[in-house]
Amino acid sequence: MIQPRDIQLDSDAVMAIGQIFGIMSDQSLSFERDSPWDIEHLFELDQRFAEHVEGVPIPLGIDDVALIIQGMAFTEVMSADLPWIEMVRWTSDFVTSELRQYWTEDEWRTFTAG
Repeated sequence: MIQPRDIQLDSDAVMAIGQIFGIMSDQSLSFERDSPWDIEHLFELDQRFAEHVEGVPIPLGIDDVALIIQGMAFTEVMSADLPWIEMVRWTSDFVTSELRQYWTEDEWRTFTAG
């Protein structure tokens, strides 16, 4: 976990992110060896969310949040032809801004450059 922070999420957000993990896991398994994501990191993060207790912050690193954002972006692309795409986009934008706020823009630039 890189630059960990304690992130407070409500149960709906935890469930929605859990759904994203499921989509990412299914997609990773279909790629066999060439998964676009680190599958071990994905499963470890999914486990952390599965064990979440309402009202207790979830420790997340900038690398964890980057993986969640990648999953949301993938889900958004895969949902482009669905009638509820605007809701998917709005949700992705909202969750992204909520999660990114725990790190500065400089921290994000440094992380993505490395």
